[in-house]
Amino acid sequence: MKNLVIGDLIAKLPIIQGGMGVGISMSGLASAVANEGGIGVISVADVGIDEPDVEENYLGANIRGLRKEIRKAKSATQGILGVNIMVALSNFADMVTTSIEEKIDIIFSGAGLPLSLPKFLKEGSKTKLVPIVSSGRAAKLICEKWLQKYNYLPDAVVVEGPMAGGHLGFKAEEIDSPSNKLEKLVKDVVKAVKAYKDKKKIPVIAAGGIYTGEDIHKFFKLGADGVQLGTRFVATEECDASDDFKQAFIDAKKEDVTIIKSPVGMPGRALKNKFLDDVGKGKKKPFKCPYRCIRTCRVKNSPYCIALALINAKRGDLKNGFAFAGSNAYRVKEIVSVKKLINTLVLEYEKAARASSTSAVTT
Repeated sequence: MKNLVIGDLIAKLPIIQGGMGVGISMSGLASAVANEGGIGVISVADVGIDEPDVEENYLGANIRGLRKEIRKAKSATQGILGVNIMVALSNFADMVTTSIEEKIDIIFSGAGLPLSLPKFLKEGSKTKLVPIVSSGRAAKLICEKWLQKYNYLPDAVVVEGPMAGGHLGFKAEEIDSPSNKLEKLVKDVVKAVKAYKDKKKIPVIAAGGIYTGEDIHKFFKLGADGVQLGTRFVATEECDASDDFKQAFIDAKKEDVTIIKSPVGMPGRALKNKFLDDVGKGKKKPFKCPYRCIRTCRVKNSPYCIALALINAKRGDLKNGFAFAGSNAYRVKEIVSVKKLINTLVLEYEKAARASSTSAVTT
């Protein structure tokens, strides 16, 4: 595989581990991926969940938690590290500012358009800014706004299709539309950022439903410079989730991967379980809102607190929570090390590349 170059950062492998919250991709997983030459990513959503004062001092606890996770990851690797910060977070500004202060290599930002992201950079900051988009139109809009207001272009762009896990940047009725297939979206985003090639090289990273090395090869052929995988990294020894959370992926069947209506106002892809069945039957789960973590959350009309549900799941309490998962979660069959997973992806990629080369010669 070719290197992934983002400004002055060079990743030996063009593989980014997706930022998975709550608490699924923290310093343990991120540093393991970075050590293998990929880009490891810490999810910032409710990163302070283990701080003792998180309910009384949500903002402070999360700033503290984020500093700890970044420093812990840095102490475990010399590789490239990023954070994933959702625009919809109520503490978005604090999380961005803290990440830059801690000299994180890359900020990935989606779940909304991060139109103000460059304003947080200080003179001398080396943190790279990478928006996550779901269309070429969104990529162009961000480029135009950033150029106009901050004289800055994205250091890379992640284009995430509707086969991803977690919250999706599409309406429910758009998820299965042929026009939203990742193959088309990648081409659209590549075309959109090419308009700025005289000003800056903007790598395009494909995400959402990528599972094998063969998939990686396919998207490189379509113009992508790198790929982002989330689901595949859940069933690794280094993943920060509980063993019960990982086992839910191993046990999942194809029909268990479903689309849910999230309290934050977006559709999401998750694994079916009794908790979600109860929600679907209208059984309200009594809760208080201790965090106010997502600005778009419909607290008054919500049947449950999504933050608490995801925290419970991360800790293995799937009776009181559920697991977000990508469309290929049912294909996970065993827990392996990050090293073994990446070696498998590389071998699959090389096999696909050889097959492609042979096909080109014979035709």
